Amino acid sequence: MKLHALPLDSALALSESGGTMIKQIKFVTIPVQDQKRALDFYTEKLGFTIITDQPFDDKQRWIELRIPKAETRVTLFTPEGLESRIGSFTGISYHCEDVEQTYGELSARGVLFDAPPKKEPWGTFATFKDSEGNSFVLSSSKG
Repeated sequence: MKLHALPLDSALALSESGGTMIKQIKFVTIPVQDQKRALDFYTEKLGFTIITDQPFDDKQRWIELRIPKAETRVTLFTPEGLESRIGSFTGISYHCEDVEQTYGELSARGVLFDAPPKKEPWGTFATFKDSEGNSFVLSSSKG
């Protein structure tokens, strides 16, 4: 079987008919221990809005949040058997225009950062934790 690389501007997941199959990331799931505490953190401290909050099973609710002006959504949900993911590095990086300003605003709201923002050749970043101990990166492009 011979593999062909697509040019970067054409490197999309294509269906057999040539149309794009994958359009975007719909949501990312953040594992949480306490859904109420996490919901308060994400809405009150980060300013996310609730899209849906409904029963899922006898243990959890399905909570889906929107980041203002973004299409990707965040769910506060822990699949059964994956509780060990709570309080870990998520691999999720949130983008903002000015990391230092956002760092100051979020710190004032009680968000805990590992250290002040750091400038790198590719941009500026800082890491923070949510109410459940999950770690995230806050970053901006070089500018």
